[in-house]
Amino acid sequence: MSRLPTVAIVGRPNVGKSTLFNRLVGKKLALVDDRPGVTRDRREGDAHLLGLEFRVIDTAGYEDEDPNTLPGRMRQQTQAAVDAADVALFVIDARAGVVPLDEEIARWLRGSDTPIVLMANKAEGRAGEGGLYEAMALGFGDPVAFSAEHGEGLVELFEGLRPHLEPLQPEEEEPVDIESPDAPLKLAIVGRPNAGKSTLVNRILGEDRMITGPEAGITRDSIAIDWTWEGPDGARQVRLIDTAGMRKRAKVQDKLEKLSVADALHAVDFAEVVVLLLDATLGLEAQDLRIADRVLEEGRALVIALNKWDVAENASSLFNGVKKALDEGLAQVKGVPLLAVSAATGKGIDQLIGAAFETRAAWSHRVGTGELNRWFERAIEANPPPAPGGKRIKLRYLTQAKTRPPGFVLFGTRVDELPMSYQRYLINGIRRDLGFGAVPVRLTLRAPKNPFGK
Repeated sequence: MSRLPTVAIVGRPNVGKSTLFNRLVGKKLALVDDRPGVTRDRREGDAHLLGLEFRVIDTAGYEDEDPNTLPGRMRQQTQAAVDAADVALFVIDARAGVVPLDEEIARWLRGSDTPIVLMANKAEGRAGEGGLYEAMALGFGDPVAFSAEHGEGLVELFEGLRPHLEPLQPEEEEPVDIESPDAPLKLAIVGRPNAGKSTLVNRILGEDRMITGPEAGITRDSIAIDWTWEGPDGARQVRLIDTAGMRKRAKVQDKLEKLSVADALHAVDFAEVVVLLLDATLGLEAQDLRIADRVLEEGRALVIALNKWDVAENASSLFNGVKKALDEGLAQVKGVPLLAVSAATGKGIDQLIGAAFETRAAWSHRVGTGELNRWFERAIEANPPPAPGGKRIKLRYLTQAKTRPPGFVLFGTRVDELPMSYQRYLINGIRRDLGFGAVPVRLTLRAPKNPFGK
């Protein structure tokens, strides 16, 4: 996989960095709000600008704070993004003009080895003219006059980036079949606030990529990170997605938290396998089951991990208790993989990633028509369908219509009267006997059209 050149977006809070990020990637990936400090972690996306392809990194607003505080930890992430980038876009607010914090950021960037392109955002109309002239004094040449909100100045931005990015453009590659076992695994990590999701991602990556701390709800955006897992069968590609903590809906009042939870749910839709991270010191709570139910409703494959295992008390009884509660609470899918992990020590992480790959394989599994219908004949012979009102339901054949999640179509007469209990009997048998394990399986009923119906 060819590496795309990277462009980091930096600047003080509320100058429009996330709006610019969304404009470049062509989607509303980053959360945007009028209040400053919405972005905390580095968010990445693939951008296309008039033929240039690059990876763009949205960073938190640069603030002069103690490194031990949350804003200080955010600033360290911004510095790491600039150090790793091929070029940085330094964004100022043209309407507000150059303020002391802009000058401080400029001093820091002048000491960096990363090339800098200066952007004056919100430059539409006459209100931004003064800021454009002031920006020239920052020492990075003429600023690119831009409006991230309205998309003005894209050609000028292209001209500013082209000298730095054109020599680094990757060669064209064959598209990857997303259903191939070698395709990158899209793995989302979800759970309640403070379950340790970002700490787990950092431990997996082996670096402080996500901001962590004792404060609940630090993560706001869903952050996707590409990573290579050195497994027993060799290197495997993974796209890790860290998400915001999901509290009980009634407790979510703040607009920004609502946006964060919606973003986390969108990440679930995008994922192939979802790891639900539980806090072993708190056990299984009703909200965990709600999250798991939502994942299964969306047809994603689910793996459950008990985090903070290194500090859990009565570990064996806790594990068995959680396993039993899951079987009762997730009756539609019994036997969901449950693993014990520790984000603090790294215990169980390789087993977790291995289980995720195995679960994706089951989620992508396809059964041949012949094998499927031989199983189907045995299943209805062992337990024939009921005859409501004395009239027999005739089940003719079964076919697998899709994978990811597995979907089956059952053809027969009077199937609209087939009880849910019998449908569950078939679904459970498909999972148990045909290699689908604990992934969600969907069954659709179809009756042949009656040519004399009209």
